[in-house]
Amino acid sequence: MTFGPVGFVVPWLLLALPALPLIWWLLRVTPPAPRRQSFPALRLLRDLPAPEETPARTPWWLLVLRVLAAALIVLGLARPVWGPGAGAAGDGPLLVVVDDGWPAGADWPARIAAAQAALDAAAREGRRAALLATAPPENAEPIRPTALMPAEELRPRLAALRPKPWAPDRAAALAALEAWRQNNAGGFSALYLADGVEHAAEGDGFTPLAQALAAAGPLTVARAEGRPARLLLPPRAEPDRLHLALRQTPAPAAGEVAVLARTGDGRALARAAIPLAAGATQGEASLDLPLEIRNQVTRLEIEGEDTAGAAVLLDERFRRRPVGLIGPSEQGAVTPLIGPLFYLDRALAPYAELRQGSIEQLLSRQLAVMVLADRPVADGAERDALARWVEGGGTLVRFAGPRLAENPDPLLPVRLRAGERQLGGALSWEQPQTLAPFAENSPFAGLVPPEEVTVVTQVLAEPGPLLSGRSWARLADGTPLVTAEARGAGRIVLFHVTANAEWSNLPLSGLFIDMLRRVVALSSGVAGAEGEAPLAPIETMDGFGRLGPAPGGAAAIPASRLAETRPGPRHPPGWYGVPGEGGERRALNLSASLPPPRAAAAPPPGSALLAIGGVPQERDLGPWLLGAALLLLAVDLLLSLMQRGLLGRGARVAALLPLLWLAAPAEAQIADPAAMPLATRIGYVASGDPAVDDAVRMGLQGLSDYVNRRTAAALAEPVAVRPGQDDLSVLPLLYWAVTVQAADQGAAALEALNVYMRQGGIILFDTRDEGSGEGYSPGAREALQRLTRGLDIPPLAPVSPEHVLTRAFYLLPPELPGRFAGGQVWVSRNEDRANDSVSPVIIGGHDWAGAWAVDGRGVNPFAAIPGGTRQRTLAYRFGVNLVMYALTGNYKGDQVHVPAILERLGN
Repeated sequence: MTFGPVGFVVPWLLLALPALPLIWWLLRVTPPAPRRQSFPALRLLRDLPAPEETPARTPWWLLVLRVLAAALIVLGLARPVWGPGAGAAGDGPLLVVVDDGWPAGADWPARIAAAQAALDAAAREGRRAALLATAPPENAEPIRPTALMPAEELRPRLAALRPKPWAPDRAAALAALEAWRQNNAGGFSALYLADGVEHAAEGDGFTPLAQALAAAGPLTVARAEGRPARLLLPPRAEPDRLHLALRQTPAPAAGEVAVLARTGDGRALARAAIPLAAGATQGEASLDLPLEIRNQVTRLEIEGEDTAGAAVLLDERFRRRPVGLIGPSEQGAVTPLIGPLFYLDRALAPYAELRQGSIEQLLSRQLAVMVLADRPVADGAERDALARWVEGGGTLVRFAGPRLAENPDPLLPVRLRAGERQLGGALSWEQPQTLAPFAENSPFAGLVPPEEVTVVTQVLAEPGPLLSGRSWARLADGTPLVTAEARGAGRIVLFHVTANAEWSNLPLSGLFIDMLRRVVALSSGVAGAEGEAPLAPIETMDGFGRLGPAPGGAAAIPASRLAETRPGPRHPPGWYGVPGEGGERRALNLSASLPPPRAAAAPPPGSALLAIGGVPQERDLGPWLLGAALLLLAVDLLLSLMQRGLLGRGARVAALLPLLWLAAPAEAQIADPAAMPLATRIGYVASGDPAVDDAVRMGLQGLSDYVNRRTAAALAEPVAVRPGQDDLSVLPLLYWAVTVQAADQGAAALEALNVYMRQGGIILFDTRDEGSGEGYSPGAREALQRLTRGLDIPPLAPVSPEHVLTRAFYLLPPELPGRFAGGQVWVSRNEDRANDSVSPVIIGGHDWAGAWAVDGRGVNPFAAIPGGTRQRTLAYRFGVNLVMYALTGNYKGDQVHVPAILERLGN
C-alpha cells in the first residue's frame, strides 16, 4: 500500500490507528469519587499536610504524548518505506524478464536496481514473483524461468545474476515462457528489462517475446535511453598503426569514443578517439603505434565501457610475423657483405622470426612473409603452391637481380622490360639516381630518404596505365623503385634492386630496415596452433569484459575451427591455446562473430515504458519511528516520576543523559589519540555513511578476531580515522571503503596520506563493486578516481601468482576473493627498495569487510556471492595475508622460504 512517497510493507497494522481514541479514553478514566462517610475521628487528621495528591485526571499534554507514542508504534510496525520503487503494473504474480547478454554489462547496476525496486514493491503487495533470463546460462542448460515464489525470496537469485559474454537467445526464452505459462495457468504481469538491441541477424527477436508478455497481462518495459550498445571490432594491421572500427546502435548526439591499448599486465600504452556523428552506427580511427609497442599490446577496450563487446584480445596474428628467406642458391646466401641474404637477415632478425629452406619446406608451416632474393620461380608445382599461398593471405617480397631480369615469372606485381638499367649501359643515366620523397598514399609515407642513398642499376617496369597505382617508391626521375600488387587476400611486393649492395647502397642504410619493417607489418600475422589440434580455454571473459579462470563448462576448440566459432556457454570469448609458460594462445573475440547491433523495435502498444537509471534508494522508516516511540515513552516515564516527586534535581539531570544519547545520531568511532599508540590495530577512513562505516567496523573487528585466533599477532579493536587530523603513523594498514557520497579530501589530508604511504603504510581501497553482479556500489570507480586525485599512486599491475600477498601466511590464488569474486586486484607494478618492496596501495572491489563482518550475535550478516562458505574462508585467509604483509613487509619474498613453499605446493 502506498500513500504518496510513503509505502507500507505491513499495511494491515494501520487498522490499529482508529483505536487511538479508545486509548485516549482509557487514559482519561479516573477512579470513582469516594462516598462521604461521617467519621469523627477524621477530624484529627484534617489539618495534617497531604504529602501526595492524586489529580482528578491525566494532563492533556501527557495524554497527547502517550497517544503519539502509540501511533508511532503502530506506524513503525507497519514498516513504512520512503520513496518506494515503482513496481510493475497489475496485482497478480510478477515475472521479471532480464536481457542478461553482452550489452547489459554497461548499465548492469541500474538494471538490478530497477528489478530490485520492482521486487520490493511486489513484496509489499504480497505478490509472488519469478525470474527469466534471456541469455543461455554458463552451464549450457536450457533457458527456463524460476518457479513462482514470494518476492522477497527471489531477491538473492536476482542478486546472483550476472551479464553473460554472449548474446541473448530470445527465441529460446520465448519457448521457455510458453512452457512456463502452461504449468502456471492464469495471467501475470511482467517487468522486461530489455537491452534495446536486436541481436538476430534476421527477423525480430524482441517483438515476439514482448508481445507474448503483453498478451499474458500488464507489461512494463524498462531500458536505458540515450545510451547506445557498442561493439569494438578486431583491428586491421597497417604499417605503424592499427585501424580501429566500432559499430553501435544509433546515438542521439555526436561525440567520440576512446579506445585504450593495454598490455598483458593492464598498462595503457596508447589511446585513440573514434569520432561519431549524431545518429551514426559506425566509426573508424587509427591507433598509431610503432611495431615494438604494438607487439606488447594484448587488449583493446573502449574506455569506461564494461562489456564483453567493448574488448578485443590481440593474439599472435597481430604480432607474430614468421619470415622465410630464400636466395638464388643455398651456398653463400649469408656471406658477410656480399651474400644476397646477409643484409636481409641483419635488418629483419630483431623484429621477426626468420626461417630458411626451400619453398616447399617454408610453405609446410605457417608463414607471414616470404622473401625471394633474385630467385626466379619455375613453372610447375612450386609456382602453383606459392600462388595459392599468396592468394590465401601471404605476402611475397621479391628483390631483383640478374637472374630475375633474365627469367621473369607471373609472380610479379608489374611486367618487366628486357634487360637492366645500369650506369653506362644502354638504359642508363649520366649519374646515379637518388630516391624521391615517398607519396602520402605509400606504406613508406613519413620516412625520409637520405640523400646519400643512390641506385646504380635496376630492372625496369613496363609502362602501363596501372603502373602509377602500384608504385610505392620512386627514384628522383620518376622510375619505380618498389612496386606492389594485391593478389587475392595477399600481396606481391617487388624491390627493383638487389638485396645486397651490388646495384644500390640502399641495403647499407637505415631506410632499408624501416622499409622492410613496414612491409612485414602489412602482412597478416599467423598463429602457431594448426590443424585439428585442440585449443583449451585458458582465460575467458565475463559479461563485464574482465578476464578470469575459464568456467567448468568451457570446452576446447579445434584450431582450424576457431575463426568460425561463435562464442557461447561452451566456448566463452577469451584466450584458448596451450596452458603454461611459453604456450601459444589464440583469441576468441565476441565482436568478430556478431552482426552489427541494431536498435530494437518499440514496445507493444499498451505496455508501459520505464527508463533505467536514477532509481532512488528506498529508506525504511520503521526503525526510526519505533525509536522515536521509545524515546517518547522514556520521556513519559521521566515526567511521571517527576510529577510524583520521586526524582530530585540531580536525578533528573542523570535521567536526561540516556535520552540525549538516544537522540544523538550514530557516528563512526573516531580515533582516541592517546590510546592509538598503545596497541596494534587496523584503521579505516570514516566515509560519513553510518551504514558503510558500521559494516567496515564489523568487518575489521571480525578480521582482527580471526587473526588473533590463527596467528601470533595481537590486534586491538579497529578505529576510524580522519586523515589530516589524526596521527596515521601508528597504523600499519588503512582500509578505505569508497562511496559515491564521500567528500573530497583536503590538501592537509592528501599530504598526510602521501606521508603515510612514503613511510611504509598500506592503504587498501575497496570499491565494493567488482563481481557483485547486482551493482552493489554503482559509481564507485569514478569516486575512486576523484578521491585519489592528488595521491602519489604508483603504476599498478594485477596481483600475480608470485606476489607476496598470495603467500604471506596462506597460499592463495591471485583472485583474492571477498564478499564478491571475479574482479582484479591491483598492486604497485615496480618494487620500491626504499619501502622494502612493499606496495603502498592495494586496490580492489571485492568488499572484503563485508566478508569478514561479524555482528553482535556472532554470525556473518552478509552473504558471500557466489562461493558461499568456501569463498568466505578464502576472504579471511586473504585478510590474514594482508595483515602479515602490512606487519612484516616482503619478508616472505626472501629466498630462504622457497624450499618450504615448494614443498607445500608439492603436497
